Amino acid sequence: FCANCGRRSDTIKLKNCNACFLVKYCSVDCQKIHRKQHKKACKKRAAELKDEKLYSQGHKRPESDFCPLCLLAISFPMEEHAMFRTCCMKMVCNGCCLAAAKIGLHDACPFCRSPEAKNDDEAFGRVRKRVAAKDPESICHLGDLHLNGVHGMEKDQSRAIELWTEAAELGSTRAHFKLGHAYYRGVLGVAQDKVKGIHCWEVAAMQGDVGSRHFLGLAELENLNFDRAVRHLLISAKKGSKESLDRIKNLLTKGLATKAQYLEGLEGYQDAVEEMKSPDRDEIVTLMKK
Repeated sequence: FCANCGRRSDTIKLKNCNACFLVKYCSVDCQKIHRKQHKKACKKRAAELKDEKLYSQGHKRPESDFCPLCLLAISFPMEEHAMFRTCCMKMVCNGCCLAAAKIGLHDACPFCRSPEAKNDDEAFGRVRKRVAAKDPESICHLGDLHLNGVHGMEKDQSRAIELWTEAAELGSTRAHFKLGHAYYRGVLGVAQDKVKGIHCWEVAAMQGDVGSRHFLGLAELENLNFDRAVRHLLISAKKGSKESLDRIKNLLTKGLATKAQYLEGLEGYQDAVEEMKSPDRDEIVTLMKK
């Protein structure tokens, strides 16, 4: 039945309320008339549907978090345990870099075997070539270069934001994470917009981005929504985030999280860390400590 006039579905085609899917209408006019009566229930159910989607998706790390050679997830912080290759725009883990060096592959990418760039101009040219092909990770990386003023470029925060926005539209979770931080904190030359920042993090978190999930947890902590915060932090802890696990532990000491929640996070974290281990990775860690 139409929620406003009562017309039956066997006499006219009814359309769902696209926000909550709780009721149907026979026309836009009926939906407008019924809006005031339906608004409260609609808003509540729409929020429930959003949460179901937010917390049920993104429990696996994105493909970009895995080394393309050994196919293992890269440990956090990723920039300390892997090297970003501008030739193929891949993060190759330190263990596979060591394995490549053992077989004499010193001056080429372990993954695509491209020779190391001879200078900054050559490295920058490789990035530009992939940017022209609309590769989202290359566009995001070019934004990083503009932000930091690398390869002889002047620092340009506004250009970095433009490039990250383009990369995010093309599907880069890393770009969504960076934009989320910029807007939520109001840094890098953009006006503070916490709603927009959280939206960027939510998009990335549902695609598996661990950093975005962690910061969603921190945002909920700022708003004193401890249960929602722990739900986010549990997801990121189970994917190998020590920072998230430590936050849950801190909440436990304050009576804001349960022992069961901490043990759940600890077990998931330990499993994730174990799955990221390999003999080559262990060896490079030992060598770097010497």
